[in-house]
Amino acid sequence: MNEAIELAIKAKNRGEVPVGAIVVKDGIIVGRGYNQTQTTNDPTAHAEMLAIKEASENVRGSTWKLNECSLYVTLEPCTMCAGAIVLSRISNLYIGATDEKTGACGSVYNIVGDGKLNHTVNVETHIVEKKCSKLIKDFFLELRNK
Repeated sequence: MNEAIELAIKAKNRGEVPVGAIVVKDGIIVGRGYNQTQTTNDPTAHAEMLAIKEASENVRGSTWKLNECSLYVTLEPCTMCAGAIVLSRISNLYIGATDEKTGACGSVYNIVGDGKLNHTVNVETHIVEKKCSKLIKDFFLELRNK
């Protein structure tokens, strides 16, 4: 999670909402991402989406599935990212801070745990929660004070 936090700080320093994500396979980071929606002018450039894309490129083989991978993210994924997590078949999701407004992995919705879909994800929340939550809260406090 510390690597994801470093990526979130990188996003913050670029004026982005501070969210960072990494994909890990067999103890090795195979994908990294941090929010870049503002700098790329792309609404899909969320940390999770970028990390999944990079992991898919790095884990090439006989399948596109990331079912032996874990995703670590500093903030609970939104519906778009939760859908991508399910579709990519990521096995485990480790979340720093939950998102009571738009979280789609247990807070508002639970897309990654919906048994109606073709894949469910093991989820653990509150990983280094205070540090992850502080990043988000401080960012929006600074934004409101400007």
